[in-house]
Amino acid sequence: MTFAASPLEPAAPLHHALAEGDLPSMAALLMQSRQTILPRRLGGAGPTRPELEAILNAASAAPDHGQLLPWRFVLVPQNARGLLADVFGEALLERDSAATPEQVAQAQEKAHRAPLLMLVVVDGRRGDLKIDLFERMISAGCALQNMLLMATAMGYGSALTSGKALKSGGLRALFGLVEGEHALCFVSMGTAQSRKPPHARPSPGDYVSILSPDGGTTVF
Repeated sequence: MTFAASPLEPAAPLHHALAEGDLPSMAALLMQSRQTILPRRLGGAGPTRPELEAILNAASAAPDHGQLLPWRFVLVPQNARGLLADVFGEALLERDSAATPEQVAQAQEKAHRAPLLMLVVVDGRRGDLKIDLFERMISAGCALQNMLLMATAMGYGSALTSGKALKSGGLRALFGLVEGEHALCFVSMGTAQSRKPPHARPSPGDYVSILSPDGGTTVF
């Protein structure tokens, strides 16, 4: 896989927080500055090889009950995108035999977006089976967030995408998934060609409550 040069540097407020040595503010700014940039808006430069290694190393800091390493990533380089495009087209036709050539082409085109593309795979059977699939997916989600934040700090846009093709036999065969493994989502990264205005974030009062001593919950 060929990796291009580094993109724009992180936003000025992040640099200011770093210069001031205010780690909590820097972490908060980084998390709040992350936003989903759809793959069709990701172009230009993708992460360089050293940057990609740093992004992938960030995943290893995720919580992992039992140290199972229940997730893995499969990079899809440009010279293998055609194989994935074929799988996307075939998966559409399996779901809808009446799909038009234009619809098939649209499905296939999704494989060619974003400079960097990888599949996230979660293993529901690796190691201690008492550690259930939900815990394993939580670990994968934390690994993903670590990578997205690292990419954001480097100035890259990113997105997680899913779709019905993830469950197709063709995709499972292409990526060598075995029994018990689940294709969770795709990760796309690249230089944002455009950005939408950030949407309002929910506040803790929207998702936090307090357990009352007499049962029930109260607002935060």
